[in-house]
Amino acid sequence: MSTDRPFLGVLLMLAFCVLAPLGDSIAKLLGGAVALGVLLLVRFGVQWIILLPLVIIGKQGLGLPQGVLVWTLARTSLHVLGIGLMFTALRYLPLADALAIAFVMPFIMLLLGHFAMGEEVGMQRMMACLVGFIGTLLVIQPNFVEVGYPALLPLGVAVVFALFMMVTRKIARAVDPIKLQAISGIQATVVLLPLIFLTPTEPGLLSVTPGTIWLLLALGVIGTAAHLFMTWSLRFAPASTLAPMQYLEIPFGTAIGWVIFSDLPNGLAAIGICITIGAGLYIIMRERQLSRQPQDVPVAE
Repeated sequence: MSTDRPFLGVLLMLAFCVLAPLGDSIAKLLGGAVALGVLLLVRFGVQWIILLPLVIIGKQGLGLPQGVLVWTLARTSLHVLGIGLMFTALRYLPLADALAIAFVMPFIMLLLGHFAMGEEVGMQRMMACLVGFIGTLLVIQPNFVEVGYPALLPLGVAVVFALFMMVTRKIARAVDPIKLQAISGIQATVVLLPLIFLTPTEPGLLSVTPGTIWLLLALGVIGTAAHLFMTWSLRFAPASTLAPMQYLEIPFGTAIGWVIFSDLPNGLAAIGICITIGAGLYIIMRERQLSRQPQDVPVAE
């Protein structure tokens, strides 16, 4: 019997699209008051504190299948690096612009699949990638003029998370997603904790107030909840249904950025955001169309 419940899956993905930029906005608020290492430690520390009891209740244990540990460590490293780059970018860029630039990730994944894994990618999808990159450049350009190289940081986020997704695909069937996230949180905490004490922190950035503590905890809880909602949404609705919804992060991020920081993309950046969203949605729709074609029927891409 099918377990698909598309409406529930859509609601869960919608919750992710709201919570993810909300978590980023908290990181942006804290970026000038708390060192990056502390932000990352709390983000991943809260993650395993929340998820480990679920793993224990499920009687899964923390053991991993043979050969998966190295890939899990690689995945955790990419996750920490990607979030670290995003948190750093948000110190300089408006929330909506940073999200839009980072959404070049689907194009990078398509190109990595073609050049690194030999997957077939037709001319139409290649052209969509080119258009998407042009849209991204339109978002980067005014920000680069204003803040310089930090405007390129979301591109690094996109590359890192494209690799993160490829590694996740490799091990997703071998490890339960909640267990995988709990282990990832533990691994990140073990690495980050000594680094905070061994690495000099930025001067004046550790003056923690009660309000800061609550925001730090909210960052960890929202980040963990967002990822869980996304994971659970895929249990109830197919990825082809949910993938286009992820672009709702950008308008939600724009609204949150406007309410909290009074930031709105300028004209050129707004055009670039629309182009990036359009190209990304085209690639998703094209992938869905191709997946429905019989395997022995050639399709013009």
